[in-house]
Amino acid sequence: MKFKEYSFRSLLSEIIDNRGKTVPTAEEGIPLIATNCIKNETLYPSYDKARYVSENTYKTWFRGHPKPGDMVFTCKGSPGRVCWVPDPIDFCIAQDMVGIRANEKIVYPKYLFALLRSEETQNKILNMHVGSLIPHFKKGDFGNLYFDIPLDMEYQRKVGDTYFDFCLKIESNRQTNQTLEQIAQALFKSWFVDFEPTHAKIAAKEAGASPEEIEHAAMCAISGKTPDQLAQNHPKTITKLKATAALFPGVLVDSTLGKIPEGWVVNNLKSVTTEIRRGISPAYVDENGVCVINQKCIRNHKIDFSFSRLNDPIKKKVEDRLLQVGDVLVNSTGVGTLGRLAPIRYLAVPTAHDSHVTVVRANTSEISRSFLIGLMLENETFIKASGIGSTGQTELNRQVLENISFAKPTLALSLFFESIVEPMNHQIAIFEQQESSLSKTRDNLLPKLLSNELEAGNVN
Repeated sequence: MKFKEYSFRSLLSEIIDNRGKTVPTAEEGIPLIATNCIKNETLYPSYDKARYVSENTYKTWFRGHPKPGDMVFTCKGSPGRVCWVPDPIDFCIAQDMVGIRANEKIVYPKYLFALLRSEETQNKILNMHVGSLIPHFKKGDFGNLYFDIPLDMEYQRKVGDTYFDFCLKIESNRQTNQTLEQIAQALFKSWFVDFEPTHAKIAAKEAGASPEEIEHAAMCAISGKTPDQLAQNHPKTITKLKATAALFPGVLVDSTLGKIPEGWVVNNLKSVTTEIRRGISPAYVDENGVCVINQKCIRNHKIDFSFSRLNDPIKKKVEDRLLQVGDVLVNSTGVGTLGRLAPIRYLAVPTAHDSHVTVVRANTSEISRSFLIGLMLENETFIKASGIGSTGQTELNRQVLENISFAKPTLALSLFFESIVEPMNHQIAIFEQQESSLSKTRDNLLPKLLSNELEAGNVN
């Protein structure tokens, strides 16, 4: 295999650069992504804390916009992170990042994407950072970053497509999981926050409906379907909806939280859990230890075990501190990390958590594990805002979690909710494990492909 050296700049046909200017934002419109939206763990940019610009600003303010098949490359903060631009593109970029377009006469775009994502390239960029407080990788330095590029375009294509196909599969799993989580959370909010089935019963009763019509109104609220749509359901589904509707009261009563369904009680988190506490201070070892979850592992409501470390169980006992499926972990220190939470949906090995993470465990004689997950996700914004302390030393007190108040339904309804949501959690767990395996395979394969350790004919 023959290679030729090129600078990063010469591999690009265009750079879309809007740095140095602060774009005027609006309350709504076209998403404006920031550098925190670009992560090497995701194929496409995310919308973390995205702002918006008006259509007029989109058309007149920017020097240019990326196109589908381009890449977005960060130049400040964490320089070198890169994401693929989707088709269609529904966002714009401003300062501190650039859109880059591959020079296809020299390099296949997906090959360049894989090359930029490689550990070797990321280390090169790390060593070229300027700026002691906030790292920068200047656009002017693109000409000082060099790569050896295969002259065989067909090999480039196979390598790029192989890497990209892994990324697509991982992205598909993530999107499916996100959809499943949103469905489960929407159901939790409808039943246990907005009390929609109870409100439906009340409205029907006030309209003079018969008991059967009242039940039917609750069934529509539970299923999210119109009466005509409900009539098309299988008889077994109708029977299940009737059983669910019967579990919801038809009356609201006063409480310290306002109106709640009759028969429900106001509880705090402490009264329905068996565990709310920080983890261990580990004695780390390189091998033959117990897996320990740290704050870096918890992001986007999932646990990335690749960032975990190992504890020496002889130096630091963990027998009574092991985590369980159904637990919820909460990051409990630091600005930007505090309040991020994730349910444990699977455990491949015995696992503990460190002292910067709090575990919350349901008392299953009071609430179901799925109810706890929904409750914690519903309160995530509040938890994130509840840290105290000086900048950089923010802490989440256990009492904040213990004092979270909510309307507790009957255990029967909590368990019924779990019977619906648990299959979703199980599917999410399967996809999370697949994602971990795919990511590991992809990242182990990439350097071998880029160095031609695997010949083009062996790339599938």
